[in-house]
Amino acid sequence: MGYQQGLSGLSAASSDLDVIGNNIANANTTGFKSGAAQFADMYANSVATAVNNQVGIGTQLSEVQQQFSQGTITSTNQALDVAINGNGFFQMSNNGSLVYSRNGVFQLDKNGYVTNAQGLQLMGYAANSSGVINTAQTVPISVPTANIAPQATTTIAAGLNLNAQDPLMLGTPTVATVSSTGTLSTTGATITNTASGTNNDNYTVAFPTATTYTVTDNTLGTSTSGTYTAGTAITLGNGQSITFNGVPAAAGTDSYTVRPTAIAFNQNSSSTYNYSTSTTVYDSLGGSQTVNMYFAKTSAGTWNVYAGTSTGTANLVGQANFNSSGTLLGTTQPAVPATTPATFVATATPFVFNFGIPTTDGSSTPQNLTLNIGGTTQYGGKDGVNSLQPDGYAAGTLTSFTIGADGTLTGNYSNQQTAALGQIVLANFSNQNGLVDLGNNEFQQTSQSGVAQISAPGSTNHGVLQGGALENSNVDLTSELVNLITAQRNYQANAQTIKTQQTVDQTLINL
Repeated sequence: MGYQQGLSGLSAASSDLDVIGNNIANANTTGFKSGAAQFADMYANSVATAVNNQVGIGTQLSEVQQQFSQGTITSTNQALDVAINGNGFFQMSNNGSLVYSRNGVFQLDKNGYVTNAQGLQLMGYAANSSGVINTAQTVPISVPTANIAPQATTTIAAGLNLNAQDPLMLGTPTVATVSSTGTLSTTGATITNTASGTNNDNYTVAFPTATTYTVTDNTLGTSTSGTYTAGTAITLGNGQSITFNGVPAAAGTDSYTVRPTAIAFNQNSSSTYNYSTSTTVYDSLGGSQTVNMYFAKTSAGTWNVYAGTSTGTANLVGQANFNSSGTLLGTTQPAVPATTPATFVATATPFVFNFGIPTTDGSSTPQNLTLNIGGTTQYGGKDGVNSLQPDGYAAGTLTSFTIGADGTLTGNYSNQQTAALGQIVLANFSNQNGLVDLGNNEFQQTSQSGVAQISAPGSTNHGVLQGGALENSNVDLTSELVNLITAQRNYQANAQTIKTQQTVDQTLINL
């Protein structure tokens, strides 16, 4: 009779309305996956001879199939909001029982564990104190609040430009009388070009006759001659001159020497060096000190390098030598034992100076440092720093964290350092529709779903993560509203079947 078919149709339409209504109700549920009611027809058992005369007895709900299509992703800028883009589920621990979810709304509980709104703990790979991820097993992910340990500075990498046109750190040249039998007198030599390399040479000025002079560069081994005129400057090399008054002896016995006078380095006087810069270094306890570095040009292509703490004494650590193209040729350091005048030998490592600074906070002292100036040039232009990077850092506190596409939870610390705190994993299943829906956006593994395939995001067939974002429900409201109208029509049509059968029965009764 039509009652059986109509009733089954009403039941099916009612189930369809329930599924559609559930989809619409969860249109704003994070990570929700819509369902679709699937139906199958029903037939009464029949004998073999009557198979061609079978009349269906209605319909039945076959299954509610979850639609695991991707939902749209919306940025939230919340550090612990995570969206899955692609396949996979978050693995959650419910007091040791594992469940799976696409809802990426997480927060920290009082013990520092990452949990969802129901208090379930997010599972993943743990990281040790050095930030190394252990992929052997999944554990509840926690965010440690302890300070990150300091690291002592051992190397300062400096890339500078030292101005090729900077003056030499030389004072007024020293003039000495070798012999004088005439009436010559001088007020001394004068530097006319502070950057000229010849200011570092030794000169001898001689007067072969009462009207001529000869200048010999004892460093280069060259000589020049000219006519002597009292009160007229005599050029020495390219960078200095000397003026005489009076008359030289006709016998050619008048002779003078001119030698460079180095300016004694004084870290407290900028007139004794050409350029200085500084950086902060850290000891093994995280204590900080400022290390100053000073550069004084002593000849063309040669610079003295000094280093020390801002509160201590800077010492000569070596010399930097450049070629005519401004490229750093090599570095030298004072010979040990020290000699007077100082002699220099090549540094053990090219372009590297080694020195120590004292510490007073209980860390090992002296603290040995390496200054690497391998990226330094000598070009015309301003003195300046292109790069200055010491290693090492102070202790730091956790200020924020981010989640990468591969699930790595990275902590950002107040000392500008970062460290891996753990890694979120994703679980995938051979048959996602075999999962049992527990509510609260949670699913449980069954024999029909297959065993959870655990892996890092982005590997094999696992999706990737997007931190600071959430996956929206994949419900299409437009489609669901159309489906709602269709289900309503189905319900009305099945009701009409019952009504028609009732009319037929009434007709029979009235016969």
